[in-house]
Amino acid sequence: MSIEIKVPQLPESVSSATVGAWTVAEGDSISRDQNVLELETDKVMLDVPATEAGVLKEIRIKAGESVKAGDVLGIIEAGKGGGDSAPAKKSDEDDKGAKKESAKAESTPSKSSSADESDHDGQLPAVRKKLAELGLKAADIKGSGKGGRLTLEDVESHTAKPKSGGEPKAPASAPVVSGDREEQRVPMTRIRQRIAERLVEAQQTAAMLTTFNEVDLKAVMDLRARHKDAFEKAHGVKLGFMSFFVKAAIEALKKFPVVNASIDGTDVLYHNYFDIGIAVSGPRGLVVPVLRDADQMSFADVEKAIAAYGAKARDNKLAMDDLTGGTFSITNGGIFGSMMSTPILNPPQSAILGMHGITERPVVVDGEIVVRPMMYLAMSYDHRIIDGREAVLSLRAIKEGLEDPAKLLLQL
Repeated sequence: MSIEIKVPQLPESVSSATVGAWTVAEGDSISRDQNVLELETDKVMLDVPATEAGVLKEIRIKAGESVKAGDVLGIIEAGKGGGDSAPAKKSDEDDKGAKKESAKAESTPSKSSSADESDHDGQLPAVRKKLAELGLKAADIKGSGKGGRLTLEDVESHTAKPKSGGEPKAPASAPVVSGDREEQRVPMTRIRQRIAERLVEAQQTAAMLTTFNEVDLKAVMDLRARHKDAFEKAHGVKLGFMSFFVKAAIEALKKFPVVNASIDGTDVLYHNYFDIGIAVSGPRGLVVPVLRDADQMSFADVEKAIAAYGAKARDNKLAMDDLTGGTFSITNGGIFGSMMSTPILNPPQSAILGMHGITERPVVVDGEIVVRPMMYLAMSYDHRIIDGREAVLSLRAIKEGLEDPAKLLLQL
């Protein structure tokens, strides 16, 4: 019996997807609920499982093609070689013959080495083909796909890297050669295309301005140094900086609600809740998972949620619900060494806070020059509804909360 593999119902607001990767090839045996391919949407990767055990008879839509909910991706011939099928009972003669064949196999070298089988195990057909063309082994390349699987981008990036003591290897995609100069054309992923669209949309539709300040983080760093060990022992998670910034931002948003608002047509929509987006860099680009009702979360809750989102982003396991909504965002360019930047709004939000690197600098405190761990802060905002006064004062409130962390605990 033939069973169709169909595109599942896509998340709300997503009209189409791209076939990212088949994890099996035509003729392969598959088990019920085994993931057979990945679909790439604007924000997340979706696994498509087999509804029946059997053999993959046909792949109808190949990697890179666009699909919609309900489209037929492939055909399974149910009950043939699948992992859920019951094995037929063997006769004594069959058992004897099997033993002879087994002994013969042990004494006869396999045509393909175990290393080669290991290299290609679990890799996509297109990736296997590319590896074979380039004479590479999967074990030598770090995969960024789900479960550590290789993608074509991984292979292309690997071949573009220079080897020690030699010249760079030619890129996997066809290069345009002019003398000693080469160019490499690689299609943008669907997620990268969506990121580009939203960034351009933000700049074209919002009257975006950025205000700056600086914060002395000595009090926060001293507090962390005193309590980090006890905190980790009590809660099972490290005490980072982000929980302090989330709490400081929430107290500022309470004082200046318009910074937590958004534009809806000709109306200003005020949100009486605080869903804070935390920008996370994953292997497929920047994503912004949301801490819902962050004002009701403890410092430990915030740190645990951020750690969990970071792990899900690295493994491409973020769900659409993780990325939906948000009333205000925080991005930390400091982890990459940024000194200062102008973050771009995350529509329909009206403001975003940018964190940067911590640098020891001389500053004047109580008339004396002292060395303090300083960070530049940046807040980009939509000037259509947020005036400079609210933007500057809300950023100043964040600064004051961080410089006196007791205010965060007392919600002052």
